[in-house]
Amino acid sequence: MTRFALTLEFDGTPFMGLQRQAHGPSIQGAVEAAIHRVTGETVTMAAAGRTDAGVHALAMRAHVDVAKDIAPFRLMEAVNHHLRPDPIAVLDCVAVPDDWHARFSCIGRSYIYRIANRRAPLTLGRDRAWLLAHPLDADAMHRAAQHLVGLHDFTTFRSVHCQSASPVKTLDSLNVRREGEAVIIETAARSYLHHQVRSMVGCLALVGMGRWREEQMKEALDARERQALGLNAPSCGLYFNQAVYPEQG
Repeated sequence: MTRFALTLEFDGTPFMGLQRQAHGPSIQGAVEAAIHRVTGETVTMAAAGRTDAGVHALAMRAHVDVAKDIAPFRLMEAVNHHLRPDPIAVLDCVAVPDDWHARFSCIGRSYIYRIANRRAPLTLGRDRAWLLAHPLDADAMHRAAQHLVGLHDFTTFRSVHCQSASPVKTLDSLNVRREGEAVIIETAARSYLHHQVRSMVGCLALVGMGRWREEQMKEALDARERQALGLNAPSCGLYFNQAVYPEQG
């Protein structure tokens, strides 16, 4: 039995989320089905993160255990063939030690959120960004974001369906910048609460539109109650960016 680490890129638009679902298609289900076609084996994929419906990934790490004697490159090529036409690609495949775990060995996760700040409808970027027509002050958003960096109780930014044992998390960074018509939010942490990134982005957008003062981010954080949340951003602009492991330094 060989454990293979996979790096996945996917468009989450047609899926109910990464985890296997009883009521619709999932990234996990598609990858497991493709591996079954290659190896004849029923495998269970574990991933570094659990993305919701409509959320994308640039480099999601995952792993599977395969009994068949097959080289990593051949497995990657074969799985990519059988994933078509689903918008999922295996970017990399390597053999790893049996005790390496995509989720539990991960020591850091980063996300990117894209806002298209323009009046015209999205065409090429449809379902790839949150379209906001109101001009956004990205500098104000960045300053407001710094209130959330560090160790805090993020109850305000936590979904009512979150299963985490504690609302206390350490946010390593939360940065906002403008690139032409796009406003990009980047964040890094060891782990996140359910909907935490989308909830933070939604409130930052209120600051960018001038509907919230910058200090209201801290006030919302300190309130420690979901009712203080101003806005939850849609899933279409969210991308799982990177999973960090000890060997990466």
